[in-house]
Amino acid sequence: MKLRQQWTVNVIMVIVSWATALFLGKQNIKRFMPASIFAVVFEAFTVLYAKKRKWWIFYNKPKSYVTGEMSFNIGPFIVASMWILKWTYGNLGKFLLLNAGVNAFFAFIVIRFLDRLKVARLKKISEPQFFLYFFFKSFFLYGFQYLVDKVRK
Repeated sequence: MKLRQQWTVNVIMVIVSWATALFLGKQNIKRFMPASIFAVVFEAFTVLYAKKRKWWIFYNKPKSYVTGEMSFNIGPFIVASMWILKWTYGNLGKFLLLNAGVNAFFAFIVIRFLDRLKVARLKKISEPQFFLYFFFKSFFLYGFQYLVDKVRK
């Protein structure tokens, strides 16, 4: 995929993700935004390690965070985190189950689709490892939300 097309896909992905956030409601956005931002910042730092290890690659040059992972983080990742917290917060088992399902969908389905589109592909990490890479972060998301709620009370 050409860089211009990649930018278009990135922008659309972010806009569509945030368009769904309108249905979350102002109170839920306000409540779950801090934990979701924490998850995105945490993800941004773990991406540095993953890129150094070449766990995945983006086909387009320049191979920067801005043209690669950032649109996933500020779009679907942050909004999906808020939706998952809205639907499941207060029930850890339900939270982990939904998170596992979403992460599995991304790790086993979406990544193959991205490879076919010549956007990104896994290089030195397998799909199950990629799933675990995302899933372990769900504990931090839930834990941070728990702390936020505790401080607000």
